Amino acid sequence: MHYRLNEILSTSRSKYQTVDLVDLQPFGRVLMIDGLVQSSQSDEFVYHESLVHPALLAHPNPRSVYIGGGGEGSTAREVLRHTSVERCVMVDIDADVVRFCKDHLPENSEAFADSRLELVIDDAKAVLEKSEGNFDVIIMDLDDPLEGGPCYQLYTSEFYRMVKSKLSPGGLFVTQSGAAGIKMHGVVWSPVHNTLRSVFPAVSAYNQAVYSFLDEWGWNMASTDPELAMPLSPEEVDARIAARIKGELRFLDGQSYAGLFALSKLHRRTLAEEKRVLSLEEGTFSFMHNQGLCVATQGKGNGSL
Repeated sequence: MHYRLNEILSTSRSKYQTVDLVDLQPFGRVLMIDGLVQSSQSDEFVYHESLVHPALLAHPNPRSVYIGGGGEGSTAREVLRHTSVERCVMVDIDADVVRFCKDHLPENSEAFADSRLELVIDDAKAVLEKSEGNFDVIIMDLDDPLEGGPCYQLYTSEFYRMVKSKLSPGGLFVTQSGAAGIKMHGVVWSPVHNTLRSVFPAVSAYNQAVYSFLDEWGWNMASTDPELAMPLSPEEVDARIAARIKGELRFLDGQSYAGLFALSKLHRRTLAEEKRVLSLEEGTFSFMHNQGLCVATQGKGNGSL
């Protein structure tokens, strides 16, 4: 892909990664990490509203929310628009990225200053494991599962079993699940869906085109209560948005919400036929950005594709 670089607005190198804020044509201001687009001024609200609101609207009264990752602050921003939320714990491992985003993304300054936000710089998995209380909603806004990266372990059945144990009764879990267009939806999105189905009694997969990601993007939402993971009617979505959310959403309403869950025939068939369960114990993983290869099987001491 080629973009026109209008201006480098800021750049920084943290312990873990390189962070750049650039002005790109045609996307406007773009946050990039290690050369990959994370969010853009043109459409970050599409991704973040799709990630956050279906799960929080499905819950009857979400008061406590845990965010794994989300260092730029946009996920927390959307969570904190829900007036019922009393506590939002956001855990990101990279303090430099969080500081960079605080300094350069003014649209999230209100969220970072909100007294309900508990910002923790640490490993999201370790903090959740040690947490004494449970959460109504758990959101994983993680990097894609990359070979050699730290996050692929957080797309496995072992991790999802731990997440399930940290949900309050009737709680919901949602995770970003990678590219989910016609070509790429079988790489991460569908195996994550099947892996969650091996742990939770109810899972709903959904997707939406995200312009700056150059594809449709996918999410998976799971619950210990089968009724809560099922899509709401457009009328109910509109009613809950009006009653619960501060300010006007830019992308999501009842009609666009219904569109998230209106999967193509091909997508539905892929989900129905998916057999893979991602597991640390079994050494089965799915990696993004790996020359188009869908699955890696890693044995002890060595890996093979």
